[in-house]
Amino acid sequence: MKFSAVLTQLNNQCPSLAGRILAGINPDTLAGNTSQAVPAAQVSPINDLASASAAQNAQGQAIRERCEVLLVLDATDATKALELMHDLRAEIWRALVGFKPGPDYNPIEYEGGELVSLNATRLLYRLRFFAEFQLGRNLPSQPAETWHERELDGLPSLTGVTVRVDAIDPADPNLKKPGPDGRLELTFSGELKQ
Repeated sequence: MKFSAVLTQLNNQCPSLAGRILAGINPDTLAGNTSQAVPAAQVSPINDLASASAAQNAQGQAIRERCEVLLVLDATDATKALELMHDLRAEIWRALVGFKPGPDYNPIEYEGGELVSLNATRLLYRLRFFAEFQLGRNLPSQPAETWHERELDGLPSLTGVTVRVDAIDPADPNLKKPGPDGRLELTFSGELKQ
């Protein structure tokens, strides 16, 4: 997913964090950084997981893209920090859960959260989210998303079909039985118009 959409959504919908939402910073540097204005949040991609293709003759995989929002809070008063973490977590849920980060994505869902670090100065709490999309197009008019689709797009269009039928029975007794005798009993053709 494009993180610009997620960052914009968080900045617009989380007034408690506005202007202090960062993209992809190492959490280890945040734990000891007392110059960072708090409360703050960091948004990072985690990974994506793919399911097996749902079709036998095409590619159609469900892809789950996972990301995290890491809350950074002042922990000089641990009780106050935990209360604020609870409120900010709810604010982030309201901003992201159900939000569609792009036209091809399902709405974002919450996957879970965990305490990352709590020391004398900083509390770090991680919230994990995911959104799913399909890899592989639904309609032939859409652009190719996989090599198989690109290869199929390069084939010439089917314009017609000719069918020749050699029936098994009655079989020629002079040939190996049973099986077609090599004489065509039926031939027909058809043109396809688009």
